[in-house]
Amino acid sequence: MLLTAFVMLGTHFADHAQDGERVPLDPFARVLVFGAGAMLLWRGRHPVAVVSGTVAAVLLYVGAGYPYGPVFLTVVVACFSAVLSGRRHATWAVMGALWAGHALIGHVLYRWLPPSGDGPSSWNQDLVIATWVVALLAVSELARTRREQWARERAERAQAARRRADEERLRIARELHDVLAHSISVINVQAGVGLALLDTDPEQARTALTTIKAKSKEALGEVRQVLDTLRAPGAAPRTPAPGLDRLPELVEQAASAGLTVTVEGRPPELPPGADLAAFRIVQEALTNVVRHSGSREARVRIEQDGGRLRLRVDDDGPATGADAGGSGNGLAGMRERAAALDGTIEAGPRPGGGFRVLAVLPLDVKEDR
Repeated sequence: MLLTAFVMLGTHFADHAQDGERVPLDPFARVLVFGAGAMLLWRGRHPVAVVSGTVAAVLLYVGAGYPYGPVFLTVVVACFSAVLSGRRHATWAVMGALWAGHALIGHVLYRWLPPSGDGPSSWNQDLVIATWVVALLAVSELARTRREQWARERAERAQAARRRADEERLRIARELHDVLAHSISVINVQAGVGLALLDTDPEQARTALTTIKAKSKEALGEVRQVLDTLRAPGAAPRTPAPGLDRLPELVEQAASAGLTVTVEGRPPELPPGADLAAFRIVQEALTNVVRHSGSREARVRIEQDGGRLRLRVDDDGPATGADAGGSGNGLAGMRERAAALDGTIEAGPRPGGGFRVLAVLPLDVKEDR
């Protein structure tokens, strides 16, 4: 309504400035000006109808011979809003009708329209009107393009943020799965040993319970570290992430679960992300041997081949469960870890029996900062 008041006031001053040149304002003129301004209230819901209505009101105003003034501002606002709303072609047609209608009034209909004795308008004036219309449409199209570009950029940023959040949730889920699956598997085996030997060999049962206590404490610490990243995103972990340098701990933990692990090869220096992935892959592979294999021996082989790290974990089987074929979350998590580093995972039965997990990871991983 402020715009309508401005147009009404400006038209009043234009009437005084063009006294004697144009037809003085009368109630019909004021209704036209007010109606053109009031229609802008609906430009958001009905942009084409509003721009058509304002153009019609302006052509009636000009055709009636009333003074030129800020009434054209209503057309500017209506045109700009209609183009921004995406009604481009309809708006172009309406603005073309504005120019054609003005030219018709100025070159043909002026003979029968007020003010009396008025001559035809100059073609220069029509050229100015055409230039004004083209410039208005060009500015509106530029604003529409920029608005759509900003909307795309906002959508892309939101999508990237959602993707980062999904990746972070997936990373945390993998960490929790790997930590809990390995720890609970060891605890389960030791609990079974403790229960079996509680009456016949209390000292061995005590050792099993001690292992359960130590492993549960370690698991709680690692889970707490993962959950800390949820409470304070981006905060540095309190303890360094595990890597292949902790492979002897895995061997010791597997031994406490009744699995003898032989390690061949020495771990190379790896970036933190690749080192963590390699550690978790070996950990999950050994956990699967404990849970799903009847073999009590496993072999871990570490090799470097053409700038890539090859991790191979073998056991002689046989499988003890229907899900030992590798369709669970553990192998899926290993594949996701390897894929995130541009590596690969091959897991499946060995030709001579047993199961093999082969991970190939690049040695020159570029860490995200």
